[in-house]
Amino acid sequence: MRIPEFLPAHGTIGFVAPAFGCNIEPYRSCFASTQEKLEKLGHKLVNGPNCYAGDGIGISSTPENCGREINEFFAREDIDVLLSCGGGELMCEVLDYVDFDQLKHCPPKWFMGYSDNTNLTFLLPTLCDTVAIYGPCAPALGMRQWHPAIQDAYDILTGKTNKVQGYPLWEKESLKTEENPLEPYHVTEPRVLHCEPAGQDIQMEGRLIGGCLDCLANLVGTKYDHVAEFAERYAEDGFIWFMESCDLNVMSIRRALWQLSHAGWFRHVKGFLIGRPLCFGEEMFGLNQYTAVTSMLSGYDVPIVMDVDIGHLPPMMPLVSGAKAEVTVTGNDITIAMDLS
Repeated sequence: MRIPEFLPAHGTIGFVAPAFGCNIEPYRSCFASTQEKLEKLGHKLVNGPNCYAGDGIGISSTPENCGREINEFFAREDIDVLLSCGGGELMCEVLDYVDFDQLKHCPPKWFMGYSDNTNLTFLLPTLCDTVAIYGPCAPALGMRQWHPAIQDAYDILTGKTNKVQGYPLWEKESLKTEENPLEPYHVTEPRVLHCEPAGQDIQMEGRLIGGCLDCLANLVGTKYDHVAEFAERYAEDGFIWFMESCDLNVMSIRRALWQLSHAGWFRHVKGFLIGRPLCFGEEMFGLNQYTAVTSMLSGYDVPIVMDVDIGHLPPMMPLVSGAKAEVTVTGNDITIAMDLS
């Protein structure tokens, strides 16, 4: 597995928009603030051609333009790391224009984003043997005062840390608006981990892999689904799957997990980390966010940790997809140490 060079003190950050760009508020103002903050930290910045584009459907521009931007920015020697400008809806359509063979053979480069960016943060390790960061998109770095989760993401990019821990509180309702675009996370709800087996401390080791379940299920059976080969390449390490969901209700979560399971994706699994779903607290026909998961995954007889700080209800622990990791859960605390050497 290829680990990129970390962002140096005066290194260059490239911004790309393979999903949505920053052409509307509050994202435009957030992105401007992000650039100001990163310039004050001493970094040079390069905007991709689609950062402020809005001519796409469910993404910033046409799939061809978005794919071209990815290919060019990964190949540029004057750019050290890449940050995505946002999530989106149809980044899957960009994949046909991404040159994964080029990405596999050019020097590795950090890419960070989440949600629809799963289409890269998952495929970079599974197709190109290159790690990526499932973490905040660029506009989040523009908040008035960085939450520790944002600092953690920056510290991973710069090589200052390889360890993240759960955060005490999470945001149920955001206060960020077009009028207040730089509002920090409005964290009010205590983090409560739900584990299976319950009442026991948990420790597991394996390679982190996963992302947004909405996107993962969409990739099953496509020409981009090389998970079987990936699983066998790293079978000795085993896998810790991390997943969270955006648009899926509890029935859809159960169906998606059934699909991944029957596609053989969970070979050599050592454990599961499940983020808070955007449908937090929803129940349908007696099925809730917990039983939707356990009904599909308990048969693997490995630890399942739910309501982890991952995904669409911030803050989110930045996770290095493809990296070996050690996960420790003690009571209501979780620590994830990643091997980035």
